[in-house]
Amino acid sequence: MTAVTDQDHTDQDHAGWAGDAASENAEGSVEESAGAEADSGGKDGHARVDGTQGRDGRADAGQARKGAGSGPARADASQGHVREGAERARVEAADTSAGTADADSGGSWDDGLIARRVTAETEQAAVVEVRGPNVPPPAPLTYDGPLRSRLEALRELVGLSRTRLDSRTLAEAGQVLDEAAARRRLSGQHTVVAIAGATGSGKSQLFNSLAGVAISETGVRRPTTAAPIACSWSDGSASLIERLGIPPRLRRRPLQSADSEAQLRGLVLVDLPDHDSAAVQHREHVDRVLALVDAVIWVVDPEKYADAMLHERYLRPMAGHAEVMFVVLNQIDRLPGEAAEQVLDDLRRLLDEDGIALGEYGEPGATVLAVSALTGDGVGELREALGQFVAERGAPSRRIAADVDAAAWRLRPVYATGRRTGLSEAARDDFAARLADAVGATAAGEAAERAWLRNANRACGTPWLRLWRWYHDRREPPTGRVPLRAHPDEEATARQQVEQAVRTLADRASAGLPPAWAQAVREAAVRGSQGLPEALDELTARAGLPPGRPPRPGWWPVAVLAQASMTLLQIVGGLWLVGQIVGVMAPNLGVPVLLMVAGIIGGPLVEWSCRMAARGPARRYGVEAERRLREAASGCGRARVLDPVAAELLRYREVREQYGKVVGVG
Repeated sequence: MTAVTDQDHTDQDHAGWAGDAASENAEGSVEESAGAEADSGGKDGHARVDGTQGRDGRADAGQARKGAGSGPARADASQGHVREGAERARVEAADTSAGTADADSGGSWDDGLIARRVTAETEQAAVVEVRGPNVPPPAPLTYDGPLRSRLEALRELVGLSRTRLDSRTLAEAGQVLDEAAARRRLSGQHTVVAIAGATGSGKSQLFNSLAGVAISETGVRRPTTAAPIACSWSDGSASLIERLGIPPRLRRRPLQSADSEAQLRGLVLVDLPDHDSAAVQHREHVDRVLALVDAVIWVVDPEKYADAMLHERYLRPMAGHAEVMFVVLNQIDRLPGEAAEQVLDDLRRLLDEDGIALGEYGEPGATVLAVSALTGDGVGELREALGQFVAERGAPSRRIAADVDAAAWRLRPVYATGRRTGLSEAARDDFAARLADAVGATAAGEAAERAWLRNANRACGTPWLRLWRWYHDRREPPTGRVPLRAHPDEEATARQQVEQAVRTLADRASAGLPPAWAQAVREAAVRGSQGLPEALDELTARAGLPPGRPPRPGWWPVAVLAQASMTLLQIVGGLWLVGQIVGVMAPNLGVPVLLMVAGIIGGPLVEWSCRMAARGPARRYGVEAERRLREAASGCGRARVLDPVAAELLRYREVREQYGKVVGVG
């Protein structure tokens, strides 16, 4: 903590004390005595402002005041001389204090009084906290393994989600990470506890009671506390208090007591303004400090313990922080008989309805106590519970863990879903089938099969049948044919099929996903579908039927030779008959007729046999052509649509795993 002298209050109080000559004379004697003690202590390099020397100083001051009150100097001294002597003593004391400050010796206040000054000016000018060069700084806070893992998972979660979620959604998680990192660099030997409450609840009075001195202003004027006031029971808490934004003039030390220091060592207590104050700045102070402290003591009174603002704005949202929360019912001295127990039971009931776990029967949760800061009833029990709480040194880690829980709970709708998510194999196959239909893979396979059969007919058919088919094709009028669909219509239909396939895939892939990730999946599918129909058309042209004739099986030469033989038999038989008719050859009708019949019957028989034999290869050729086109369309759709969608789903699975680690179930 930055060295604090509370000089503002000291300077303001000087004018009031100077009006009383007798009192000034007594204080002058005390200051001279204190200055002498400081000089003697300065020889050893240490200012006499520690607890023991402070108590000795008070004893000497009491004797000096008694002597000043009974001696004749009190009656004869003039006011001017008294002021001069007091000023000289203050200068000497300030010089001694400055020398010791250069030596960076540790010091503390004599009796901790803020509203009144009954000790020497040297002790009033003593710093609240200094640390010598040989005194090591307090050890930083360390998180245990599970909490470190959760924080690392939350950091990974935020990093993976930045491109998919807006900054407002991740703002709380980012703030938790920043605060966790900032708190980790600070002292782990101190616990910062804030006292919060409504107007008139007596939180400042309880603050003073715990400190053993009137530090925070109390009274009937509302609001009384205008800014947070910090009180530290041990050195090394400067950085923690600076983190809260509390200026040096509002930093205090409690009444020096060995028992109090031992019991509450490491405690930094912060008195907050009223959370229901009419001043907006006061409420802003409360909200800001509550987000930074390690624990909080909620002070309620019998009249406003059920206030809706307290429960709805603070207690209910902070239900997950029950382990770092105290709920104190103050002013029980105003309740007669058993009314205090009844009000305390009703307060527990309200806390249970808020979802705040109560630390009863050894279970973790909020500590609920009843006290009276005015009479001191129950304050000792609160101090004991607070001392045990601080001694455990676990409040900062529990606070950070509760913050992580709260951030994870608010992010649950963004990452968690009760439905099974992902893209099934059936959905992938259906998408590939739709693309294949869009490019006409089935029709292409059938066309390849017909091309094979047509080639077989050309190679193995009778020449007379091929000639007749050629003549028939040329003589058939074109008006008798069924007109084919126009090319633009085919393109429009194919584009619609592709778009429908992409929409269906996106809907199936995004089913069950949280809205943000479902939108990311749909956007990835839409981006991939841009230019997909054109790519499929180009792919169809490359992966369609190969140019030229389909390949022929090994038996085709034999079939062609057999068909040629049948044709040759017909020709030989016919020429033989012609020769007999002309008279060139001897009449013998049996042989030429037999040859012609064999050729006439054998030719169609060979053609039919070849057609039967060609069905299998033709079918396989058509299936192979369809398969190539389907694979080409599927590959194009996978590269452009499926892979980006799968990448989004994989990213979502990664963040789901990280989210599971954050909530402690991964």
